[in-house]
Amino acid sequence: MPVTRRPERTSVALALARPVARAMPWRALAAAGAVGLLLAGTPRLMGDQATGPMALHVLRASAVAFALGLAFLLDDPARHTTAAVPTRRPLRHALRLALVVPAAALWWTAALLLVPDAVRPPEGDVTVEAAAVASLALAGAAFAVRHGAGTRPGRAVAGALLTSALLAPLLWPGRWALFVAPGDGRWPAAHDRWTLLLCAALLLGAVSSTEPARRGRRVPRAPRARRAG
Repeated sequence: MPVTRRPERTSVALALARPVARAMPWRALAAAGAVGLLLAGTPRLMGDQATGPMALHVLRASAVAFALGLAFLLDDPARHTTAAVPTRRPLRHALRLALVVPAAALWWTAALLLVPDAVRPPEGDVTVEAAAVASLALAGAAFAVRHGAGTRPGRAVAGALLTSALLAPLLWPGRWALFVAPGDGRWPAAHDRWTLLLCAALLLGAVSSTEPARRGRRVPRAPRARRAG
């Protein structure tokens, strides 16, 4: 009955929380988070020599570093085994996301606080950038899981993300600028584009997390017996 579906789903989610937590790529996330915090702490170590543009660059690099860890979030060596269980893919992905989002929020808060106030870029705008990069990593992982048969797509997704992060500032069209400094007059428009990129990544991730449509298999007909004579 529809009334009992929600409690049943809640109980299933709670029952799956522990095994999903054990299967999470915590080492990759911890390594990416540690590298990101080391990058974010660079301006504080430099003292008076730190500048606003430098702080912005290291925060962007820090966000990319953590996003590289998020690219491994949906790696699951037992994927082809869990695909046969009645728990659907959106719930499995949502559980992993629910476990990592609080840690990611705390990590980003720590990264922002490591940057001195005097050179820290606008927190809200740079947070939109970090959220967009993280969402792109998660959307790429979900897309790879939906359209591929591999159990560990994280390495390929992380490689694509790193390549994009290195080439985008060089190849991105100037009239649609994304990588600008706070003092640039294009800063507000750039972050409107970052917001659109964030929404597009969230939409792609949501669509890629659904179960693919299964095509019905045609049952072969038995050969007809020939009539004698």
